Amino acid sequence: MTSLVPLIVMLPLLGAAVTLVFGRNPRLQMLVTAATLAAVSIIAAVLLVAVDAADTPFAVSVGGWPVPFGIVLYVDRLAALLVLVSSIVLLAVLLFSIGQGAADGVEETPISIFNPTYLILAAGIFDAFIAGDLFNLYVGFEILLVASYVLITLGSTESRIRTGAVYIVVSLVSSILFLAAIAMIYGAVGTVNMAQVAERIAQLPPETQLVLHLMLVIAFGIKAAIFPVSFWLPDSYPTAPAPVTAVFAGLLTKVGVYALIRTETQLFVSSDINTLLLIVALATLVVGVLGAVAQAELKRILSFTLVSHVGYMIFGLAIATENAIGATVYYIVHHIVVQTTLFLAVGLIERKAGSTSILRVSGLMKAAPLLAVLYFVPAINLGGLPPFSGFIGKVALFEAAAQVGTPLMIVLILGGILTSLLTLYALMRAWNLAFWREGDDLAEIEGRVGYLGNAPAADVQTEIRRIPAIMTVATAGMVAVTIALTVFAGPLYALCDRIGAGLLQPITLQQIDEEAG
Repeated sequence: MTSLVPLIVMLPLLGAAVTLVFGRNPRLQMLVTAATLAAVSIIAAVLLVAVDAADTPFAVSVGGWPVPFGIVLYVDRLAALLVLVSSIVLLAVLLFSIGQGAADGVEETPISIFNPTYLILAAGIFDAFIAGDLFNLYVGFEILLVASYVLITLGSTESRIRTGAVYIVVSLVSSILFLAAIAMIYGAVGTVNMAQVAERIAQLPPETQLVLHLMLVIAFGIKAAIFPVSFWLPDSYPTAPAPVTAVFAGLLTKVGVYALIRTETQLFVSSDINTLLLIVALATLVVGVLGAVAQAELKRILSFTLVSHVGYMIFGLAIATENAIGATVYYIVHHIVVQTTLFLAVGLIERKAGSTSILRVSGLMKAAPLLAVLYFVPAINLGGLPPFSGFIGKVALFEAAAQVGTPLMIVLILGGILTSLLTLYALMRAWNLAFWREGDDLAEIEGRVGYLGNAPAADVQTEIRRIPAIMTVATAGMVAVTIALTVFAGPLYALCDRIGAGLLQPITLQQIDEEAG
């Protein structure tokens, strides 16, 4: 079974090479990309079932080097689950992009560039999830970031180049901090293998542990877009093509959150910054959702809610109990799927209405009733209405916090409830204006909503375009997955509970050596 582990990263890299060779054959490129992601999905599903049944992680030492000197690929329940969910999301967005490319040509997503870059991005995401040492985690980050630099500037429009430059600078700062932290950790404990670092880090003075801990948290916090280092995201994501924005929103910030989970549950168990993380979580929740309420453009609304809901994940991580970690993992899975689905639905709205401004779009309920459903279902899910997965995840987090019962936990619960209500308000206000409203005069609407008339991109207008069936099918498929998270919430949440219990009992270097051997 361990022989399948390296294929998670190798297949996308090989697929990228093949798509480059067949750069003049777009159909073959798309077929190779889809087949590669489907194969990774199957492998991840097999590994998830196997690792859950075996109740022990799988580890592979690349090249046969002895642990901890070689590169170790490490698959536990968490890594396998996230690889599975990510590959499904990547495959759905690929189908969406195929439809967009077929309808628009190469203007928005040049196929010869998009497919190999997309697979390289997938390889970086998967590598980050299964990395067993800090340097390989850094390599995974850099692979996905280099690919994201290309994807975020596709089309080379002025706005994409401008916001892409900000994204690149912020990402480079984060990478430099991460690399500096790795160098300091290696200098302090003589290794970058996570299991070995966890064993040795407790022997360092508390002040040294705290410095190393904070450096990693800041580096990963930038990637996860937590407050106050989330300023770059709302301006960067909305300008990219719809498929790219959907993938970035669904997956890239979650890689940062995943790295924070590994840091807090494995590396720095004896260095407690949970109070600081709780304060950061509260600020991320509230500032993000207030930003969403102040927007008049759908992609900016979703970008701010993305920032806000990362706060729920930091909240659960900072509670630091088995129940809380399990709830956090469930919420990560929920948010990856729902946030991606919403961005795909907004991509369809933009094509149908020629705008993503809620001041300009109207009458879509009659013009596109199916599109109304494709937006409404994930919107109320993200807002946390019962019985959907967003409600289940939030309630689980609140219950875990209530069990701790400190005053700060109570404040976080209230902040989480407020954030959920304001998220629902922002998304349903957009629903009311874009779908229910029947062609009111723009000046009248701006008078009613007041401040929204001066919001960024409130007057954005694009070209009305045909919606190919495959784009609708891909979005509908993702909506079905969001519903499945609710229908199968029992077994999925039980799996997440086992993940939470396992993370708080981290694997030792001896166990990794035995598995890799």
